[in-house]
Amino acid sequence: MINTLEYQISLNKELDTIKNRVRNLIGNANWGEDGRYKEEKLKTILKNRLPQNLSVGTGFILNQISHNENVVSKQIDILVYENNQAPIFSEGDFVIVTQNSVRAIIEVKSKVLSNRTHKNGLYKVVENFNSIVRFPSVARIDNNRIFRGLISFDYQGGINSTVIDESIRLSGGIINHFSLGGNIFIRHWVNGEGLQPPINVNCNSNFYNIYELEDLSHSYFISNLIHMTTSVDLSDRYFMDFPIEGSKETRRNRTVCL
Repeated sequence: MINTLEYQISLNKELDTIKNRVRNLIGNANWGEDGRYKEEKLKTILKNRLPQNLSVGTGFILNQISHNENVVSKQIDILVYENNQAPIFSEGDFVIVTQNSVRAIIEVKSKVLSNRTHKNGLYKVVENFNSIVRFPSVARIDNNRIFRGLISFDYQGGINSTVIDESIRLSGGIINHFSLGGNIFIRHWVNGEGLQPPINVNCNSNFYNIYELEDLSHSYFISNLIHMTTSVDLSDRYFMDFPIEGSKETRRNRTVCL
């Protein structure tokens, strides 16, 4: 008998075990390389799981405002884009693409703190991510949105931290999926559409649900990415990708209205 829950836990642990692998060898010698190692590991996992029409890389999004004015994004850790639309520039995994080809953007952090002012604090990370609003097609928060995620291999803070609530309100749906430290999963919902089973919340429309998914938040982050970026019906694999009995709503910690 297959055990889909243990399979997803093993994926989560695969990412968790690399958390300190490079750091243990190089110490504080080069934190940038340590972060890039984690990005590469996650990119490899995504390349092995996403459909063939999607490519995974790192780079920039370019948007034309007018004939003489262009806007360039900050460098995005992981870009998922349609490979049937030629990138403006491509060299290995590094690409420059236009916004209409983008299907997902992911910010990868080695460590995020439960803090409002520190550069690695959750609030500041969200604040920086929000610059993507300059790209209207990429920043949509309606039902035609793309996957926009923040994944942190280590999270220093508790699930009930008020910084989480402040940060996701600041995001306002721009980041629609968070995975913090492998145990905390946060998802933005538009009018509760797709939420199974439906829940009664006293929110006007958009809200975040915060879940305590021990040893599963990274794998649920990846599963949601797969389902949001794949154009065909994947309902026949829900049992594999979302294996928590009774759905993850049984592990919902709270709802934050926007």
